[in-house]
Amino acid sequence: MIDTHIHVVPPGLPGIKPMPEDAEKLYKGPLSGMADRLKVEMDQAKLKFAFGMGSLGGLKEDPLGIARTLELTKSVSGLKAIGVADPRRTEPEHLRAVEAQIERHREKLVAFKAYLGYLHFGPEDPNYVPYYRLAAKYHLPVIVHTGDNWSTTAKVKYAHPLRMDEVAVDHPEVRFVLAHFGNPWLIDAAEVVFKNPNVWADLSGLFVGGDKEIQDLLDAAKIPDSAPGLVVSDLKKAIGYVGDYKKFLYGSDWPLAPMGSYRRLIESLIPKEHHQEVFRTNAEHLFNI
Repeated sequence: MIDTHIHVVPPGLPGIKPMPEDAEKLYKGPLSGMADRLKVEMDQAKLKFAFGMGSLGGLKEDPLGIARTLELTKSVSGLKAIGVADPRRTEPEHLRAVEAQIERHREKLVAFKAYLGYLHFGPEDPNYVPYYRLAAKYHLPVIVHTGDNWSTTAKVKYAHPLRMDEVAVDHPEVRFVLAHFGNPWLIDAAEVVFKNPNVWADLSGLFVGGDKEIQDLLDAAKIPDSAPGLVVSDLKKAIGYVGDYKKFLYGSDWPLAPMGSYRRLIESLIPKEHHQEVFRTNAEHLFNI
């Protein structure tokens, strides 16, 4: 099983809302504490690999914001890093440093991340093009935040999934992943995934909460006309619209949700005969691991 979307370091995003207390403690504590907790979570969820998002605003020697994640990989088997594509930084010196960091960590760096909405740049902005070129050169997927933003200063118009249609068409050599499946614009995201052969969606961050909250959600979702039941119905409808389970990836957005409980939640959305694709083989093929 592969979790393609976790956060082992603070994302460093502007205007970010307070994280759940448990997540804040992990981020503020020693790296060894994060490593120990991550190993327990991965073991409980039966994960072989987990991909950790980088932190925005990396230093000169760490332009992708992955240094702490790479440090964690020394003690957490199966952890891989995802570097941040920062559209505010397109000067040649920065881009050379990005490429050098890619070259140094080819085995542990698996993708770029674009924080749409948190940064006020659309995915079609020319400032992202240098990162798309590097993504194509090094065969790195580009994961883009789509949908609701966990920030008071974000502008959600930049994170609408329909904006990715233009980008997918203009950059057919790049593979894109719509993080969070565009939630709440699920059908719009589904159309972009359905239409474009170079676009996938991850199912991370659709619900936030602890074990009890997720179990309560699973129980309430069994009641068709309940709010949770309607949300789950909308998700299943959007997934069904795409009609191809090879276009979906599992992600938990941990530590915003426990890995084990979130896995059970996504299992309830996906027919059992497609679990292997969504939870493992799609990611293996897309990320070449």
